Amino acid sequence: MKAERAGTKPDGRWLGLYVLAYLVFLYLPVLLIPLFSFNDSIQAAFPLQGFTSQWYATLYGNPALSGALLNSLVIGAIAASGATLCGITVSYMDLYGRSPLATTISAIARLPILIPGVIVGISLLILINLIGLGPSRVAIVLGHILVALPTTVVVMRSRFAAIPRTVREAALDLGASDWTTFRRVMLPLSLPAVLSAFMLAFLISFDEFIVVFFLAGTEPTLPLYIWSQLRFPRSLPTVMALGTVILATSFIIAGTAEILRHRGLGAARRDPA
Repeated sequence: MKAERAGTKPDGRWLGLYVLAYLVFLYLPVLLIPLFSFNDSIQAAFPLQGFTSQWYATLYGNPALSGALLNSLVIGAIAASGATLCGITVSYMDLYGRSPLATTISAIARLPILIPGVIVGISLLILINLIGLGPSRVAIVLGHILVALPTTVVVMRSRFAAIPRTVREAALDLGASDWTTFRRVMLPLSLPAVLSAFMLAFLISFDEFIVVFFLAGTEPTLPLYIWSQLRFPRSLPTVMALGTVILATSFIIAGTAEILRHRGLGAARRDPA
């Protein structure tokens, strides 16, 4: 036993070093953005010139930034609502529809996560031009629903699957219709997951760039605004300050969504009825 334990310790150390190196490689560049956003220089380089918060002050009173932020918020809210509604319907029918068509639709709904964003953007651009819609806010909403749909389907499907089937069967045995069972039993039990799916879908829509790049008209979203500002070196500190605000907000939203999702799953296991 001692030999086996001694033999596993080096493997454990190597695994720990690998995980540490992976985390540093993944998150160190992200952590540099908040650091340089407080640097009193337009150059993102060491050594730091001093501490300042002036770059955050430049975020206020910028009409172009305010317009792009408003577009992202409106598009994100509408797209997240549509993606969550579709995710609820697709995942519920996949589990309880007992139809090959429902299973096929569920698989198709999760497919966009495997397709490169450039291909999705070009395909949507061709489609909206064929139907005469053209690059616009409506086209961006439709594209964001498509991009966020896989996440909402995965979240809602795991939530519905965590609810014992006996709960639904008991409601049906008591005379409730399928619609009543879904509305009065299954949906209230899945409310934390619904909120989690909405928040994650909103976050995906808010941060999406590739699809918006192809579908945006004359009203850019916040990611497009950031991309346009990167061409001007003097705007880099302001962009890093804006990126820090977006990064902090994204962590809060993603963390809250994950807490809600786990709370809902835990409640289903403790008290399924």
